[in-house]
Amino acid sequence: MSSEITSILNPADITKALEQCAAGFHHTAFFKASGLSAKSDAELAKIFNVLDGDKSGYIEVDELKDFLKCFSAGARTLNEKETNDFLAAGDSDHDGKIGVDEFKSMAKQT
Repeated sequence: MSSEITSILNPADITKALEQCAAGFHHTAFFKASGLSAKSDAELAKIFNVLDGDKSGYIEVDELKDFLKCFSAGARTLNEKETNDFLAAGDSDHDGKIGVDEFKSMAKQT
């Protein structure tokens, strides 16, 4: 687990959230189980920066596929349907990627 992430989220909550995703991923369930939905805007921005692997200011499709791996290296990759559903839920301006404000809004909708 990334130390940046575990400085914000409880490792036990992350593990629980990842276990729940074994059968299928839904962002709202993950955000709630991991504790992301209860975090401040500043904390969510720090998590976003970890998820934004290429530091473009956005989480793009390839980064969404590896979303769970940011929380645990051994986690699975999201399948195409999960990735597309995740993108559709977070991409409020329909530009094909998720910005930090979209991520914060999505996290708090749980």
